[in-house]
Amino acid sequence: MKLKSILILFSLFSFLGLFAQQQISVRGVVKENTTGEPAIGVSILVKGTTNGTITDINGNYSLSNVPSNATLVFSYIGMLTHEENVNGRTSINVVMMEDIQALDEVVVIGYGTARKRDLTGSIVSVSAADIADRPSTNPLASLQGKVAGVQVVNTGRAGQDPEIRVRGTNSINGYAPLYVVDGLFSDNINYLNPADIESMEILKDPSSLAIFGVRGANGVIIINTKRAKAGQTLVNVNSSFGYKEVTDRMPMANAAQFRELYNEQRVNQGLVPFDYTNWNADTDWQDEIFQRGFLSNNNVSITGASEKNRFYLGIGYTSEQGNIINEKYSKATVNLNSDYNVTNFLRFGFQVNGSRTLPADSKGVSAAIKAAPISPAYDATGELLHTLPDFQRAQVWNPLIDIETRANTNLGVNNRVAGNIYGEVDFLKNFKFKTTYSLDYSVGESRGFSPIIYVYNPDIAGKENLNTSESVSQSKSTRTVAQSDYILTYNNSFGLHNLTATAGITTNYIEYSSLKASRSQNIEDIIFSIPSDNTDKWWISSLGNKSSNNGSSQYKRFTMSYLVRGLYNYQNKYLFNASYRRDGASVFRSVGNTWDNFYSFGAGWVVSEENFMKEQSFIDYLKLKGSWGVLGSQNTGGYNYPTYPRLVSSGSAVFGDNIITGYSIQYLPQNLSWEKTYAWEAGLEVTLLNNRLRIEPVYYNKVTHDIIVMLSGFSGARNSLENLGKIQNKGFEIAASWTDKIGNGDFGYTISGNLTTIDNKVLSLGRGPEDAIYAGGGVSRSLEGYPVGHFFGYQVIGVYQNREDVKRYYPNRLGSPAPGDLKFKDVNGDGEITQDDRTMIGNPTPDLTYGLNINLNYKNFDLGVDMMGVYGNEVYRTWDDPTYAQLNYLTSRMNRWNGEGTSNWEPILNPARALNLVNSNYFIEDGSFVRIRNIQLGYTFNSAILQKIHLKSLRLYTNIQNVKTWSRNTGYTPEIGGSALAFGIDGGTYPMPMIYTFGFNLTF
Repeated sequence: MKLKSILILFSLFSFLGLFAQQQISVRGVVKENTTGEPAIGVSILVKGTTNGTITDINGNYSLSNVPSNATLVFSYIGMLTHEENVNGRTSINVVMMEDIQALDEVVVIGYGTARKRDLTGSIVSVSAADIADRPSTNPLASLQGKVAGVQVVNTGRAGQDPEIRVRGTNSINGYAPLYVVDGLFSDNINYLNPADIESMEILKDPSSLAIFGVRGANGVIIINTKRAKAGQTLVNVNSSFGYKEVTDRMPMANAAQFRELYNEQRVNQGLVPFDYTNWNADTDWQDEIFQRGFLSNNNVSITGASEKNRFYLGIGYTSEQGNIINEKYSKATVNLNSDYNVTNFLRFGFQVNGSRTLPADSKGVSAAIKAAPISPAYDATGELLHTLPDFQRAQVWNPLIDIETRANTNLGVNNRVAGNIYGEVDFLKNFKFKTTYSLDYSVGESRGFSPIIYVYNPDIAGKENLNTSESVSQSKSTRTVAQSDYILTYNNSFGLHNLTATAGITTNYIEYSSLKASRSQNIEDIIFSIPSDNTDKWWISSLGNKSSNNGSSQYKRFTMSYLVRGLYNYQNKYLFNASYRRDGASVFRSVGNTWDNFYSFGAGWVVSEENFMKEQSFIDYLKLKGSWGVLGSQNTGGYNYPTYPRLVSSGSAVFGDNIITGYSIQYLPQNLSWEKTYAWEAGLEVTLLNNRLRIEPVYYNKVTHDIIVMLSGFSGARNSLENLGKIQNKGFEIAASWTDKIGNGDFGYTISGNLTTIDNKVLSLGRGPEDAIYAGGGVSRSLEGYPVGHFFGYQVIGVYQNREDVKRYYPNRLGSPAPGDLKFKDVNGDGEITQDDRTMIGNPTPDLTYGLNINLNYKNFDLGVDMMGVYGNEVYRTWDDPTYAQLNYLTSRMNRWNGEGTSNWEPILNPARALNLVNSNYFIEDGSFVRIRNIQLGYTFNSAILQKIHLKSLRLYTNIQNVKTWSRNTGYTPEIGGSALAFGIDGGTYPMPMIYTFGFNLTF
């Protein structure tokens, strides 16, 4: 009986113990050892069971019904699998170590994925953590300074897209890379919510780009949006709010300085003194137009999964005020996708991204830096805007006219929906076939109203109108992209041989159309005036058949492609890949060049896998790599139908009483075809010192052939459009990082950096070395032997100090110089100053770009600092050109020449001296700068505390963007973009604000 009682008690305690084990819930945080960042999507499984979960976007996990004596298995592609004994613990934090030897991390490439170790080119992955918590409406802005070979030119204007150039400017006809969003080709990604992006891959080398055919030459950025993963339902809320302000102002003259300079200028011009009776204000126009702008960014996502189905829903709303009064930008986004496993070999799914954007009605800063400070902003009553002095009022208006009177008179809305449906089947063990149908549809609409402007004019002691008519305008554009992909993949291993082969057929159809119209009525004809406060009347029908202007544009383009690629390795150390794509396009069909071929080869050697490397411990991983390929560019010289030139007016003739206008074709199209880039690179990847130091240097060289160039005809002959141009870009890239932990592991840090050199040169633009292309009002020139879009003009070597100086120096054939005028260099040495002495005076392409990133983490705290900069480029200043009006002065003009020996750089104050206004390096400024791009401090709450309030994770953070910029230019920012032929020209660039944000990231 006693023994029976003991057995019963033993069984009872065993049952209770088992029951207790099943009731344990384990929570924790998983981080990556190399970066200290949260490890997203790590699988956590109770060993020997099917009970598991995955980490969320903050690296947090929670797992119920865990036996207290169980073992948890943590696994993720590219990381060493980690096992942790529970031993009754309810909180377990883990640091995942990267599997450096295997390097099995999977990265997204064109039409598939590949192990990182199998790649022979330059593909850089950017994680969601580098994008989601930054105050940027376009995720591309957050790439600045983070990726070698990628130059990002940001702007401070709310909602404006950054400019991206990958390894320089390839062509005079364009530089923008291709964006691939969930497989769909796109020209921009401004419709995406940064919080919905899972990963971003930047492809730069020929072995990865050739598979994109005519779209690959300018680089490719592949974006994958977030999808649900296996595990429990998660709700995430990521919200931030903050403000931004302009901290760097332009050094403009105040009223006292303006009067001093303007009085002297009028004396130099021989004019009578100006009457300042009604012009005694001291207005800082920059203060008048700028404001502290507030912004908020709110995102909610829901993910869920069952045995067969997974879904993700993300909703976001962004609101941002500009730094100019009355500017406002907003965007609402939605991301919905679902994947369904019919069987273990058959899958279907869909994905949709939608956005509705209300762009800011931006007016610019030009008037504020040109307006004379002696003018008041308002009349004495404070109700009516004040006009400017008569020496500039016809050309420059009171800056507040655009900021207040014309505020929000341009209404725009952009709607866009992009997505796909797919089906995928596995068959014959090693084959996979996937069919995807994608559609991208966007509609942009705008309406504008230009009212009659009234201001107070003290010269007449009353109100006057500045313009004589009011107008209404409308426009609408639609763009449709339809794409289909049929991709077959074969993956197999044969002993020591590993092969992944891809073949497919793709089609891409683009259709665009736009309509625009305007109506206006003169002030004397107004019977019914359009109300400025009633937007319902801002339609062209409101003005009926008044003075009208109409326009339209449209084009269609179709491309069909065949592609094949092979990735092979032997013993995981000898690597080879090849790709081929044949594109057929409608663009050049009429001249017989419908089809063209693009291809590449790449090879690599994992030296660290060799036996002779096993005896050393200094080098953990070493791979030598190189690739060569022919890439395509879809640039067509700015013509939608380049082989069908337009008709242009060519004079007129009189037939009887009729005057008949004559027309001729705009140019003679030659045997046109696609521009091609022949590129190669060589480099290595090395990891040292127990995987703490990683270095990746690369040399790249690419030459674009057959650039489409418009050649001027000789002796009355017609112009011709031909494939004659050639441009080279070459340089070095290096990316390096150091990761380590100090002490007991509570403190970890990662320091990473990158540097890129760019050597850009035009090799040919047509018939010979004198075929130059001018742009930017003659400021920029592209010519054989020089960089694309370099600045062109005279070299200033000083200022003429007296009459003897003028006589002593070379004869100036440009005019009659006098003391106080700029002195130009005799570049060609012929003993006189002529137009032949113009030369390259600056280069907007930097010699090098660089970035530095520091990430620190101590227990639950994390701190990130991002820095970036460029060196060796110049900026050309054009906004202060006084040839059309008297403008305010830069404070540097206080150092002007006003007598012998007073200045040897700033010329005399006299806009009538034309020599001082021609293009010269007097207007050149240093474009180099260093910027603390971003500082972020965050705190992640302990999961043991959060579980008491039923939360999975919570992180608070504060962020400061554009903390400090060190530069030498006078403008608001040295970051100035432009076109392929004219960039780096400062015509009054929008300022780059400092942005302060505070936010939280919550998961439950």
